[in-house]
Amino acid sequence: MRKNLSTKMSLTKESEGSQVKATRPLVLLVNLGTPQAPTAKALRPFLREFLSDRRVIEMHPALWRPILEGIILRVRPRDSAKKYATIWYPEGSPLMHWSLRQGEILRKRLSEEADVAIAMRYGEPSLRSVLTRARDEGRKRVLILPLYPQYAASSAGSVSDELARWMLASRDQLEVRTVRSFPISDAYIAALASAIESSWAERGRPDFASGARLVLSFHSIPEAMHKAGDPYRSECEATAQALRICLGLGEGEMLVRYQSVFGRAAWIGPATIDTMSQLGAARCPRVDVVCPGFMADCLETLEEIACLNRETFTHAGGGEFAYIPWANDSHGCSALIEEQARQGIAGWV
Repeated sequence: MRKNLSTKMSLTKESEGSQVKATRPLVLLVNLGTPQAPTAKALRPFLREFLSDRRVIEMHPALWRPILEGIILRVRPRDSAKKYATIWYPEGSPLMHWSLRQGEILRKRLSEEADVAIAMRYGEPSLRSVLTRARDEGRKRVLILPLYPQYAASSAGSVSDELARWMLASRDQLEVRTVRSFPISDAYIAALASAIESSWAERGRPDFASGARLVLSFHSIPEAMHKAGDPYRSECEATAQALRICLGLGEGEMLVRYQSVFGRAAWIGPATIDTMSQLGAARCPRVDVVCPGFMADCLETLEEIACLNRETFTHAGGGEFAYIPWANDSHGCSALIEEQARQGIAGWV
């Protein structure tokens, strides 16, 4: 009798828990991804998955795979591992560290309305595995929030592709909403402006009249993608214009540049690294750089901008260089993520 009663109570609690999860939305924060360790062995499968995505490399697999497997994956994992080792945190990947922190903060802010999880488009925890776990737990409603302020087919578009493939393979589908992008969200522009103004309050406002410059460095995309109709560049420019107005800067005081170019194809520019060389050679007294498209510090911000671009600028003859982080677990970034999450689950709670 007592055993039967205990079993019934346990089943009742499981049923109640399942019902709660069926009605309580899950907000899923999705970022690009990260290797598990700063080693060539860990980089190889991560890069294989990333560079096999047709949204990232728009070349037929029959032509691309021999290049990827025969050349790139033989050389690049070793080179990339060395770079990752220079920025790796004691607790692991910077991108994973900040993604987990963002999830923790949002979980507290939405404690009454929704649950929160993180997923990666490439690597672990994979988007597919997190969606499968959510469905198996009895969840019915999921908001997919890619942490890309500007839409590109190779970033947010790839997340939608992976979601669609998972849905196609699922008999019991979820009710899913997705956030496309938020390039001129008030909370987003406020977060960027707040970080820049806080840096200036601490270090002094740049003397733009003497040649100092604020550089916004966005990740680049191939020129062919832009010409094919990708809206990414226009959304980056919209962000820059909104931020310029918010900060009250003149046209020449803030520069929009693009980074992280690889391969021989033409990419949208001007390139950040080229501009740093030019500004340094012109004896620019000070450059402040912010990366509006990255919502968590990673290889592209900590190694490429804060190290490589700094060295390029100063070695060319430039003066003071400052990388201004704006995202991670800052108040502004946390408020932005909460804003996007609440808009996404409106009507569900």
